[in-house]
Amino acid sequence: MILALVGRGRMGQEIERLARAEGHRVQFAIDLPENAGGAALSREALSGVEAVIDFSQPEAVLPNIRRVAEAGVPMVVGTTGWYDGLGEARRWIETHQTALVYGANFSIGANLFLKLADYAARLFDRFPAYDPYVLEHHHRDKVDAPSGTALQLAERLLARTTRKSRLQVGNPVGKIPPEALHVASLRAGAAFGRHGVGFDGATDSVELVHTARNREGFARGALFAAEWIQGKRGVFEFSEVLTGNDS
Repeated sequence: MILALVGRGRMGQEIERLARAEGHRVQFAIDLPENAGGAALSREALSGVEAVIDFSQPEAVLPNIRRVAEAGVPMVVGTTGWYDGLGEARRWIETHQTALVYGANFSIGANLFLKLADYAARLFDRFPAYDPYVLEHHHRDKVDAPSGTALQLAERLLARTTRKSRLQVGNPVGKIPPEALHVASLRAGAAFGRHGVGFDGATDSVELVHTARNREGFARGALFAAEWIQGKRGVFEFSEVLTGNDS
């Protein structure tokens, strides 16, 4: 494929490395300062590009989606923290009849882990003695907390646990109400990403964990999405791409 990459942080650099290693052509790779004013994502700049992959910053995502949609180029977005604008992005994609794949986590293993968490939540919901929770650990430079994947996990648990009605994000002062599902974040060191879903009871505890060993898994998922999106129309969440829209 002929690709354009937005965001040259750790993930952006890994995607560029892997794309070139797999024989894709990277027409350009830009960081946010170079993208000021949008000229770098104009129709002219994107001429010949088959997919744009964006791992930039939350505040840049919506303007980037609008410009890429106007150019008629499909797009893959791995940046999180912008989902309040998903409805607006969907309108641009539909208006310009192009396509978008977005996701909180582009690791194939992590997305299958989400399915396991769904199933576990349904099983444990029969037994009130087990209290569900989400715990995640990322490197100290990660911008958002909780991670997008942690929130996705928590929302899935919330939807499948009848005795929980809201999320408790962060470290509370004092005890939390029984209807709250706790989502805790740790920011330390150089961890690529560890997400855990637990069900804690008085007699025992069960935990499901996904640990990313490096960034290559996320990069491979993003490139897979860029290939899959060719010829498509509409907005897709990455887990739909992998397992069908059965979440």
